[in-house]
Amino acid sequence: MNVLILNSSPRKGGNSDVLCQQFAKGAEEAGHQVEKIDLREKKLSPCLACYACMKEHVCAIRDDMAGIFTQMQQADVIVLSSPVYFYSLSAQLKMLIDRCLVDYKSLAGKKFYFIVTAADPRHEAADETLVAFRGFLRCLPGAEEKGIIYGTGTWDKGDVYKHPAFSQAYQMGKEV
Repeated sequence: MNVLILNSSPRKGGNSDVLCQQFAKGAEEAGHQVEKIDLREKKLSPCLACYACMKEHVCAIRDDMAGIFTQMQQADVIVLSSPVYFYSLSAQLKMLIDRCLVDYKSLAGKKFYFIVTAADPRHEAADETLVAFRGFLRCLPGAEEKGIIYGTGTWDKGDVYKHPAFSQAYQMGKEV
């Protein structure tokens, strides 16, 4: 299977990034083709609601989203990863989700995994982020939520190395 990991953490080597790497390691060891995209390295602009994409499924904005979207279409499995900021998802991932308007129905039938990290140790800290993820999936015909990795209680860079989510991400990747 083709696995695409969308890491929206702006922090290289941060807790979300590390969990994405662990998921990728597990999935690769299980024999899957894995691609990880770090949104911090991409040029993305917000949707302009111009609806130019409604005619030919081509966005009027010229940035890195066209390539990312093609990879999303080609993936069998998509991992959405976000640090929790003020009890919601990162702006980088929200911007990417909104830009899927270009041809969101072409993402039908994909399997999704979610990775969330938060300073707050309670899983409930990720509730609003998960609501946003699930709202996106509700728009995609036949999309399936397959699993969640909670890296809650991780504030400082590297906290996740001693957190149960570190091994859970690897194991969930192996089980794709």
